[in-house]
Amino acid sequence: MPLQSTAQGQGPAPLSPQEFKATAEAILTNVEWVIEGKSHTIKLALAVMLAEGHLLLEDVPGVGKTQLAKALARSIDCSVRRIQFTPDLLPSDVTGVSIFDPEKRDFVFKPGAIFGNLILGDEINRASPKTQAALLECMEERQVTVDGNTYKLRSPFMVIATQNPVEMEGTYPLPEAQRDRFAARLAIGYPDINAELALLDRREEYNPLDALRPIADAEMIVRMIAAARAVHLAPELKRYVVDLVAATRTNAQVRLGASPRATLQLLRCTQVLAAMDGRDFALPDDVQQLAVPVLAHRLIPTTETTMGGGDTKAIVSDILRHVPVVSHPGRF
Repeated sequence: MPLQSTAQGQGPAPLSPQEFKATAEAILTNVEWVIEGKSHTIKLALAVMLAEGHLLLEDVPGVGKTQLAKALARSIDCSVRRIQFTPDLLPSDVTGVSIFDPEKRDFVFKPGAIFGNLILGDEINRASPKTQAALLECMEERQVTVDGNTYKLRSPFMVIATQNPVEMEGTYPLPEAQRDRFAARLAIGYPDINAELALLDRREEYNPLDALRPIADAEMIVRMIAAARAVHLAPELKRYVVDLVAATRTNAQVRLGASPRATLQLLRCTQVLAAMDGRDFALPDDVQQLAVPVLAHRLIPTTETTMGGGDTKAIVSDILRHVPVVSHPGRF
């Protein structure tokens, strides 16, 4: 059945599963022109966008975190803003500020960098906690409140933030409330030998990022977001997701498990992944692909786990092995 993106008889025609898949594949191919050999990571990053989530790219310097964010942004014809997070960045630089206009004899709101469709927050953990807190309302409620006035952010809206896990001098750890607002955390990793050789050959003449052209516009992304919401989620699949998240809260290695927000974002990303494969129904396989990137960064391990070298990714992987998939009499 078509993936319904609008009410019957209103707006553009609904996207079919084939149209959704074709558009997603075109965007992925565009981004892969810049980021060699990381198709799965790119697919998950696009899935987060279409699930109306926010993405945290955490990896060592120089592997292409910013390039991935820029390539994804340039593949969509919409407004892009970049914020370079530094210790002296102020909350008003992010959200905006009210300035007195002598001609109007009143205060006029000047929007900050957050007023865009795709926001690239480079090295987000270098900003002070006060500035990081300015993102909380934006990321969760998609609005900004300044001087008692509330301003809605445009749709689509996504924050793609980067941070280095090894260069911690002069950084501020992300508060738990902010980490929970990121739908997923991804690491790009080093390229394999063939991908790195192709990178060298391609960069001899030009930067492939400069040659990217938009594949979709903001309206199409909004349609895809709405279409993904129509993907069928069987009650048994919902129960499976709830069981997975609940297992993080009772695990002996975890001090704080995943929140109900994590449950909702895991389901939404699951719907998108199914639609990207041309299906109008989700499967347990979709959930299993997303569980680690969606849940691991939300877990706080116990002190004993940390001292023993435990890793939250390994904890989620272990939970996936032990939580049974709820049986379904027919198609999920």
